[in-house]
Amino acid sequence: MFKGSVYKRCGCKEPVTGEDGTPVLDARDRPKMRELGAECPDAGKRDHGSWYYYVELSPGPRGERRRPRKGGFLTKKKAEEAAQEIWDKAQDGIDVLSDETVEQFLLRWFAKRVDLKRSTWKTYHDHIHRVFIPNLGHIRMRDLRTRHIQEMFEQIWRDNEQHAANADAAELARVECEAAHQAWKRAARPRPPELRQHWNAAKEKLRGSRRKPRYITGPGVQLKMKNELSAALDYARNTEKLISENWAQHLVLPKYTPPRPLVWTDERVARWKETGEKPGPVMVWTAEQTGAFLDGVAEHRLYPMFHLMVFRGTRRGESCGLPWRETDMTAGTVHISEQLVAASYDVWEDTPKSDSGARTVRLDSQTHELLKFWRRRQQAERAEWEKKHREKPKKYGPYVDSGRVFTWEDGRPYHPEYVSQIFNRLIHRLGLPPIRLHDLRHCAATLSLAAGVHMKAIQVLLGHSSFKLTADTYTSLLPQLELEAADAPVAIVPRKAAQQGGESAPQGPQLVPAEVSASETGPEAADKASAA
Repeated sequence: MFKGSVYKRCGCKEPVTGEDGTPVLDARDRPKMRELGAECPDAGKRDHGSWYYYVELSPGPRGERRRPRKGGFLTKKKAEEAAQEIWDKAQDGIDVLSDETVEQFLLRWFAKRVDLKRSTWKTYHDHIHRVFIPNLGHIRMRDLRTRHIQEMFEQIWRDNEQHAANADAAELARVECEAAHQAWKRAARPRPPELRQHWNAAKEKLRGSRRKPRYITGPGVQLKMKNELSAALDYARNTEKLISENWAQHLVLPKYTPPRPLVWTDERVARWKETGEKPGPVMVWTAEQTGAFLDGVAEHRLYPMFHLMVFRGTRRGESCGLPWRETDMTAGTVHISEQLVAASYDVWEDTPKSDSGARTVRLDSQTHELLKFWRRRQQAERAEWEKKHREKPKKYGPYVDSGRVFTWEDGRPYHPEYVSQIFNRLIHRLGLPPIRLHDLRHCAATLSLAAGVHMKAIQVLLGHSSFKLTADTYTSLLPQLELEAADAPVAIVPRKAAQQGGESAPQGPQLVPAEVSASETGPEAADKASAA
């Protein structure tokens, strides 16, 4: 049964008096005051004071009395509705008396997330301490609403505008600094001192502009923030009964569309050479461009790794972390069970990113032979290094038996970021249109699709648990496949010219027969066309 009471109170006060009618003073010799409450002579006025409620709940675990109370309502009806809401929440198991703030809850919830991978943990930690707590941390969990979270994202949008302006100012300062440097450099000796002063001022302006934040929180990151906060609030609602609703579910955010891979067609390459701009963030080489890259790096030390990534679609960290114990040179397979993850200068081992976890990849014959060659080379390098270490131990340290497939001469595994840097330098040196190292996975998927490999097999190759993810994100149609797809419907339609003389069908419909003169118009031309 609902037990609640509403009453009206105001803030009017009067001095406390003694039995003789004199004011009672406090320790500072000031008159003590008391609230009039129901004794206020203006209590009956409609616009005087405000309405309060209190609700009698079941006793606490130690028998303590639990009576939530709140005021400030303009009407009696609103106070009654609020009291009813508190009562209903309490009956649903929600702790309506909890004063835990969003900051306290998020830190407590995050401490339990031992299931997160290290890289994901770092992302959560950054968003909680840099975004969620500064904007929402002071709010009590029971007072949190959608408008508070929406205001947080609106502040992010305003920050994005300022950061974009900071980025533009930094670019302008860079151009001015470069111009000042060139002016000083081209000046005849002895160079005028004012040119040096102008260059120093431009450098200081550039340093100052680069100190200002320029990071843009894009729609993809905003969606990730929403999902992280929603996971926390789901736990607060379903497990701990701190809130009655997941207030992050009703947010309005910019629409996020994952970037679709684009193929480097001749037209896009020509435009890139003119402007230096990429058509999109995710680009894919054609088969010819992929072949030009592999031919250009055939003598490079990392050629076997690049060959593996191009045709088998392994990730950067999976390639760097591939151990020999998971490589079966007899069967021609590699078992992807771990990877090296890099964040700044830190590198650590982790499980594969793939949704389906570890996977076994069948090697193509060329990659199989390359890995055999690479193992022989690595063994020879180890013997040579250990010989150098015995002869010159101060110059050559001991060989590092990391057990990795791809290593330096001394056995150390490659840093994933180093491989990306080498890849970027190589494609720049070869004059190829730029792609990211990770885009080689898109190349592997696209080449497999062009070769007629079924989409399900491509999904297994890349290690995705979702067929849709593979089909929508990791494959692009090559130009020749697009032409074949466009010509396929035309090829199945029988045409009269092809049946009579075996000639190819015309490129398009002939609206007016050849016998009709191009100058004839009107009914005469129509009659001739009908007769023909």
